[in-house]
This record gives sequence, C-alpha cells and structure tokens, in this order.
Amino acid sequence: MQRVRIPLDYYRILGLPIQATADQLKQSHRDRTLQVPRREYSELAIDARCQLIDAAYAVLGDSISRAEYDQAFLAASKGTAAAAGQSDETDSPDAQVPTIEIENHQLVGALLILLELGEYELVLRLGRPYLKRDPRTAEGQQLKEQPALPDVILTLAVACLELGREEWQQNHYEHAAESLETGRELLIKEDLFPVLRAEIQADLYKLRPYRCLELIARPLEQKQSRQSGIGLLRGMLQDRGGIDGAEDDLSGLGVDDFLRFVQQLRGYLTAAEQQDVFEAEAQRPSAVGTYLAVYALLARGFAQHQPALIRRAKQMLLRLSGRQDVHLEQAVCAVLLGQTDEASRALELSQEHEPLAFIRDHSQGSPDLLPGLCLYSENWLQQEVFPFFATSIKWPLR
Repeated sequence: MQRVRIPLDYYRILGLPIQATADQLKQSHRDRTLQVPRREYSELAIDARCQLIDAAYAVLGDSISRAEYDQAFLAASKGTAAAAGQSDETDSPDAQVPTIEIENHQLVGALLILLELGEYELVLRLGRPYLKRDPRTAEGQQLKEQPALPDVILTLAVACLELGREEWQQNHYEHAAESLETGRELLIKEDLFPVLRAEIQADLYKLRPYRCLELIARPLEQKQSRQSGIGLLRGMLQDRGGIDGAEDDLSGLGVDDFLRFVQQLRGYLTAAEQQDVFEAEAQRPSAVGTYLAVYALLARGFAQHQPALIRRAKQMLLRLSGRQDVHLEQAVCAVLLGQTDEASRALELSQEHEPLAFIRDHSQGSPDLLPGLCLYSENWLQQEVFPFFATSIKWPLR
C-alpha cells in the first residue's frame, strides 16, 4: 500500500508538548476524539483523522514506545536546529521538521488535523497537488475516483476561508479577499458544498468596505488598484440601490453607517473620481449623490478654470431646488460665473439665516450683498469643499 510522509508529529496531533504527563495525554486523546469536524466531512475523512489520533496515543500512551519515539523526535528536533543555518542546502521545507509516515488514504485525516492546528498554508501546499493530477494517468484516475477527493477539496476551501479571516484580522484586506476568492472558486469549479460557499461569499460581502477603503487610499499613481476600489464601491452602491438606498448590500452597514463610510472615502477620492461616481448616483435620482456631484464639479470648475463644470453644477442644483433650500449654493455658482443679478436673486430666496447674516455683515457700505457673497463663497470652497478631495486638486493661487 502506498505511503506518504507529511510534516506532523504525534505530539502535535494530540496538541501537547513533549513534557506532557500520561494523564494529559489521556485527556487530550479523549478530547480530540470527541471533537467534531464540520458536518460536511465524510465518515471516511473522520475515520482517517481518528486513526491518526489513535496511532499517536498508542505510541505516546505506552512508556516504552514513547521513550523510543522521544529519542527519534529529539534527534529530529536537533536536526531542525542544525539545518536552520543551512536552509539553502535543503530543497524541501519538510526536511527541517519532524515527520510521520502515513498511508495514502489517511492523507485527508492528516490535512484535517493540520487544519485544526491552524496550519492553513501547509494544508494548501500539501493538498493542492492532488487536485492537479492528470486524470488520464492511472494515479490521477485513482485519485479522481476515490471518495476522499471531496474531503480534500473541503479542507482546502476551509483553509482558504480561515486564512482569509486571519489576513482580515491583520488588516491585510486584499490578501484576505484573494484567499477567500480562491476557496470560493474551488468550490464553484467542483460544484460542491453550497453551505460553505455561501459562508465564504458572506465574508467577501462584509469585506468589501475594508477592501474599498484600502484600495482607494493607495497613492494616485496606483491607478489600477484605485479603479478596483472604485469598482467595489460601485458594486456596493448598485446592491444598495444608491448612496441613500435602503436595500441590503450584505456588508453589515446601515444607511447612516454607509453615509459615514462614503464621507470617509471622499478624502481619498480625487475630484474627477468623485464627479464620475456621484454624477452616476445623481441619475438614480439621489439627492445625496447630486449634492456630492455638485461639490466635485465646483471644485474642478473653480480650480481648473472650467466654467462649463460650474454651469453643470448649477443645473444639477436646479433639480434639487424643488425639494430643499439650495439657493445659497446656487448663488455661489452664479457669482463664480459672473452672473451677479442672478446671484442676488438666489440670495433673496435663501432661508439659511446664519450664512446670510455673515454675508450682510461683510457687505456693509455696499449697494448689494456681492462683497459678502464673494467672501462667503471663498470661505465655503476652502473649508467645506476642497478639503474632501485627494491631493490631485489644489486651491488656485492668487
């Protein structure tokens, strides 16, 4: 019967150090035997796992066989320490750790134990070659036909899930997504384990805001990464039914939380990126999307001396004027375009008492409110508009 050597030892199988007492070995054997793997595992996989646990206890539970094993184990450990400075001479990383030899059909049990030990990368390294065997060969065909193959696929997918969650906890969101997507694609390809597939997909949905922020916060030179982040944002907006939509994008963010999330993103998005995203939102229609698009248009129009963008912002405000008081913003647009009479008429319609008081105070001695409006417009653009864009847009020099 074919046998294979894997980087495991009997102490690790039982989850104990070499100094463990006989009572600790007995208790650990009982606990490990009673531990139940995921319900999707077959009886063959569970039995293979139990065989390895029983084999470990059979050796370590007997004082004579344990003494012999400890001698070999310590010799292997010393070899590991000696090889640490000679790693360039070792082709296989398994040559530097204690190993055991198991029967080929016990591989899935060993992978399951490694999974329980948190050795997710090792599980992937050991398990992936079995998925690449050529089914036209006798070995490959035998593997494809054996009942343990779905269990190997299950173990690899769970390893991807857990590795993704570890990366997530370490704030490595793109690495987490890569691992999760690898597990999901494996299950989709094999059309197996829909419950696990849904679990991975749920994590990917919850991960989207973190990935979005990580990608969009990257330097402006990393255009591809930033566009990937914007793509994730668009996907979330589509699933929610808009920036102020009430549908569920499965991220776990409520309406208010999502609006705060978008506000946080704005500090990393350029004015051009915001214009692109929020003008699309304004077409839903969305009042919030429209207002944010107006900010982007005004910033670009003023900083880059493009009056056409300011006129577009002014037109978008006109669509909002029937539902909310945007007359002050309309007055700002008009004064930037040199439309002084229209700016004055817009001010007369505004109910924004505090800004109007500021404008009047700074227009004393003038026949109209234009001096105060000009100062208000400059302050508003500097304090309320320009700070919410990435550094690709600058306040124009005088």
